[in-house]
Amino acid sequence: MANEQQTATPDHGASGLTENETVATDVATLGGGCFWCLDAVYRSLRGVRQVISGYEGGAVVNPTYRDVCGGMTGHAEVVQVHFDPKVIDYADILNVFFAIHDPTTPDRQGHDIGPQYRSVIFAHGPDQHRIALQVINDMKEQRIYPVPIVTQVHPATTFYPAEDYHQDYFSKNPDAGYCRAVVGPKVGKFRKSFADRLKG
Repeated sequence: MANEQQTATPDHGASGLTENETVATDVATLGGGCFWCLDAVYRSLRGVRQVISGYEGGAVVNPTYRDVCGGMTGHAEVVQVHFDPKVIDYADILNVFFAIHDPTTPDRQGHDIGPQYRSVIFAHGPDQHRIALQVINDMKEQRIYPVPIVTQVHPATTFYPAEDYHQDYFSKNPDAGYCRAVVGPKVGKFRKSFADRLKG
């Protein structure tokens, strides 16, 4: 796994650390539909230090939200999850990922349709790639889903942070229509299923 000294900053509201504090973290980059949902879920997960919404996997340099929503850049909406591997490991990060989205619908999550909403894991190194394939294979063997899992696993490429207003969107806009109809229920379900893993 990629290991780095990540300085957690309060700009994205994820860590609770001061600007001068650092923590050794790993990074997971995941796409599973609208990044507002994944962002909201991972921010409340114990061991996660920072979450950044953005775009990855396309051919256009510095894409905008409008570009990506057009479905022509090749990017997926993703979150980069910076986490403390001493508190939560990569496999558990992926177990949460598969619990909060549908990995069986190509280029779609609910009413969100297009390649930007595909189920995809961007692996940071061979260890993450191996673990991702193993988690998927375990789900297949356990027949968790009655139809094939379509989640793609690719090496991590260039990650482009999304515009500032997308960061921590749910907590800033809880009454927005999409948040009330989609993000809120998904976060509520996650908190019930993973109550023992939530931040205090």
